[in-house]
Amino acid sequence: MNINEMTIFLGWCTVINLSVYLFSALSIIVFKRFTTKLHSKIMDLDAKALPKLYFNYLGNYKLGILIFNFAPYIALKLMV
Repeated sequence: MNINEMTIFLGWCTVINLSVYLFSALSIIVFKRFTTKLHSKIMDLDAKALPKLYFNYLGNYKLGILIFNFAPYIALKLMV
């Protein structure tokens, strides 16, 4: 795999991961009652603790996208 193929791969990984991130964020925002009720039942958690957990999840996922997909993509774009 050469640098151009790796750049294309990381670009698509970034697009796919950002799409999953946006879908997750929108589903948590739009279907807040449903997701809170579902997750509190499945994981036996207090419904009042879930917004903080959602915030941590989205923040960590966004950082993962930036560190493992977007930053290497930009570095390879600058090399090519």
